[in-house]
Parts: sequence; structure tokens; C-alpha cells
Amino acid sequence: MGCDLDETWEWEVTQFHKNQNQSMTICLHSFADLSHVSPPAFIYLLRECYLYGTQKATPKFKILQQQVARALHNSPQPGPFTFVAECMYIIPLLGPTYAEGFSHMLLSSLRHFRPLESTHADFSNSKRVAASLFFNILSGDVFHEERILRKIMEAYDLEINDISLGRDSEEALGQICKFISKFIESGSFLTAVTLIERFSVRAVDESLLERLIESSEYNAAEKLAAFMGQSMVCSLIRKYLALKMVKKAYELVKRHDLRQEFPFVSREYKESVLKKFAEKGCWDLAEVRAQQDDKLLEYLVYLALEAGYTEKVDELCERYSLEGYVNSLVSEEITPGEDFLDLKKLSLEEIVWVDDIEKLLEATKYIEGCKIVGVDCEWKPNYEKGSKPSKVSIIQIASEKRAFIFDLIKLYEEKPLMLDSCFRRILCSSHILKLGYNLQCDLHQLSHSYGVLECFRSYEMLLDIQKLFKQTPGGLAGLSKKVLGAALNKTRRNSNWEQRPLSLQQKEYAALDAAVLVHIFHHVRGQPHFGSVEGCKVEWKSHIVSIFPKSPIRLPKFYSIRLY
Repeated sequence: MGCDLDETWEWEVTQFHKNQNQSMTICLHSFADLSHVSPPAFIYLLRECYLYGTQKATPKFKILQQQVARALHNSPQPGPFTFVAECMYIIPLLGPTYAEGFSHMLLSSLRHFRPLESTHADFSNSKRVAASLFFNILSGDVFHEERILRKIMEAYDLEINDISLGRDSEEALGQICKFISKFIESGSFLTAVTLIERFSVRAVDESLLERLIESSEYNAAEKLAAFMGQSMVCSLIRKYLALKMVKKAYELVKRHDLRQEFPFVSREYKESVLKKFAEKGCWDLAEVRAQQDDKLLEYLVYLALEAGYTEKVDELCERYSLEGYVNSLVSEEITPGEDFLDLKKLSLEEIVWVDDIEKLLEATKYIEGCKIVGVDCEWKPNYEKGSKPSKVSIIQIASEKRAFIFDLIKLYEEKPLMLDSCFRRILCSSHILKLGYNLQCDLHQLSHSYGVLECFRSYEMLLDIQKLFKQTPGGLAGLSKKVLGAALNKTRRNSNWEQRPLSLQQKEYAALDAAVLVHIFHHVRGQPHFGSVEGCKVEWKSHIVSIFPKSPIRLPKFYSIRLY
């Protein structure tokens, strides 16, 4: 610019207030000659650009960050590194609203200049300003968040020689150790470990590692161990294993190539993954993980047998010829580890599979005569990220004594109008209390699967059992155990619900999921004071809801069909 600083300042400020469009205000200064713009003026302009930007905070910040990186190419004096270090003294004066974001923006922009030969001299000269800033932050004379302090060390690659500032390096290191102790005492472990690593402080023992683990500061613990060497890494792995943190132990073993020192960790980790999949009912995923490894396949069979999932045991044995392994397990009398609900315990007398019009009409007539029913849905799990969710395959509706499982896929393909008519009579009845668990999920999935049907758009007399209780671990299975004394076996939850015919065990699982809702409701309502079961809310009637679409439903002609 060919004018002096005061004229430049006055002109730029005037333009900012005349133009409130974000892109215009940024462009007015981002490509200007910064050789006559001081750090305070630049920070002021930065804030003005942010204030007058018209977009939301996140996109506005990203745009501004790009423009700042460009602006720093336009001759800031004496160079971009020194200029930013001087700006870092000014930014805290803007207050916490801007300080951390703007500091991050400027420091991140410097990474574009490190490879440039033209900035090498400025980078070396800027270290003195950055070191002074570093000590001013540590001593509290300049306030920046600890995250920014760590970024300053990284951006300027500060080492012990840089922060000595003409003093003896041992003296500077002693001062750093005092700050490290303060950070440890205050619980700022990551900053303490960053200082230890950055300035090669070796006077550290395992007591700090133990304290980090006790405080769940695992990232800091791993950073410290990696700096101190293999001996401390091995110690950390052993501590993880003692705490049953197999995944973290496995990741460290892999990262530091310690398979010879810990040959068993990989197996333990892989088995723990299979067990988690099995507990969630994700048997297909578990099988994919176990393929090509006979021992893991045997362990998967063991998990299926322990869970009482006999059809999965048979399936795996047939596919991988593991009958001999199963016989050895049976001889050891492997039995399920938990007592689960079954049809006898719930006194459920009959499960009816509904896949044709005659059975649909009979089921509708029976359900219309019930005052309370449980409702649940099942659909095939889809493990492929970003893929279209599967259609709801079946819907279960159960009373205390009888459960109906409706084959939605077949009924929809063959008689969609009759299916719609029957389910409207059930779901829109004001005389039937319909119980569910996490109903919102099921209703959303039904609407998504069969959006052309009116029956899955309107509901009356719905009660989500989940809303009657405070958060219960284990979902419906955990709630069943809490209220009825026995959990539901969820090992078949993620089986293939589109296969036909469904296995007997799948049908029993589906029926129990709906029937247990009725039993939980009766059990809780039967208490002398409703809500005497721990964690249950008292006013259950206030949780009954009806759902109608925002626009009126136009009933098609087929609603004149007589059901009986």
C-alpha cells in the first residue's frame, strides 16, 4: 500500500463497516500488503471479519482460516512466524469467545510456511519470541489454554536450547521441571507429559504412569511410555491386561512390535472381539472375523453353545466340519451361563405364524378382543456402512397367553390392502393398549419399510415401557431381569429374519420379546403402589401417546372391506 498506517487503518475499517457480506470483508484485507499492518491491527481485522460474516460459525471459521493462510503470504514483517508469535500476545485480549479459535487458526496456518526456503531465517529468529511467549504463558502473564500452549511448542519446534534465552540450559530445564510438577499436581497430565517428551526430561518413574492409568489418562500414559522406552511400554501393557483392557494392550503390542514379548495378547484380543459380537447377537460378523482361523471358529462354536444357540452351533459345525470339537464340549457338560426366560416361565401357550389372509383375519379378531398387547419388530441386520436398511421382516403382537408373528414381507407382497386394513384396526384402536420398548425406533423402521401403507402412519394408545423406568443397563433383557428375575436371551437378535421358514428358536425369541412387555407391565401395575419397583415412574397413564400424521389421511376405498 502506498499510504501510511493511519490512512490504511481508517480505510480498511470503513470498508468493513460498509460491507457486511462475509466473503467481501475477508477479501478486502486477505490479499493486501501486510508489510505496514501491525499485529494488533491484523487481529482487529480478523475479529471484524468474523463478526460480519453471514454464515454459521463452523463454515465461517473454515473460510476465514483459508484466507488467513493466504494473508500471511503477503509480507507480514519481519516474517510470518514472528508475526504470528506477536499476534499470540494480542489474542487473549479478545476474551475467551475468540482466543482459542483464533489462536488455533493462526498456528495451524504456519504449517504452510515450514517447507518454504524463504521463511527459514524468520523461523529461526521467531524462536526467541515464541520462547518468551511460552514462559509468559507458563507463568500466567499471558493467558492461553493448555491446548494452545502445546500447539505453540509444536509449531515453533521449541527445544531446550531455544527456551534457555541466554541462560544455562540446566537452569532452564530445572524451571521446566517445576512447571511439570505443577501440571501433574493440578491433573493436567497431557500437558505435563508433552513437556516431558518435548524437553527430554528423563527423571520420571512408574509412579506417574500408575497415576495416569488411575485417572483414565490413557493417551498421556501411552505417550509417556513411548518416550521412556520399551521397558515402560511393556509395563503399561501388563497394567492394561491386569485391568482386562485387552484391546488397548493389543494395540500397544502391535504399535511397538512386541508380539514376541506378548505372544498371547493377539489371541486374547481376537477372542474378546468375538465374544462382544456374540453378546450383541452379531454372529455373522463374528464368523467373518473368525474365518481362516480354526481356533477362533472353535471358540465361536463354544460361545454359541454356551448361549444356547443350538441352530448356530449346527450351522457352524456343518460349514466348518467341527462336530468332533462340539462332542468334546458336550462331554464337558458346557451349559448356558445364565437362566433366561422361556415360554413356560411366561406361560405363553401358543405362537401363531401368520402368512395368509385367513390367519391374518383370525389374528386381527383375537387381538381386537384384547385390552393389552405387546408389540415388537424384527429385521435383518445390515452391516455394510452406508447401505440401505433392511425392511421390517416380521411384527410380533402378543397377549399374555398367545403371540402372533406376522410375515410382513409375504403379506405385503400378496395382499397389501388387507394387511393395511387389519393393522389399522389394531394400531388405531383406542380400546387396545399397545406396549413397546424403544417404540420410536420400531415405528420409524416400519414407516420407512412400508411407507405406502396408511396403517404405519397412525397409532393410538401407545405406551413405551422404556419411558416408565430410569435408564436400565441391558435394554429390554436387563429390564426383564430387574422386574421378572430372569433376562431374555438376545443371542438371536441379529439373525437373518428374512430367511423362510424361521427356525423354532427364532419364533420363540420373537414371541418372547413381545409377550414379556405385557408381563412386565402387569407385574409393575400389580404392585400396591405403582412405581414401587425401583426406578419406575408413577404416572404411567401420562406416557400413553397417540400419533397422527401432520396432513389428514385420505382413506382409500378398500377400507369398506368387511373383516368378518
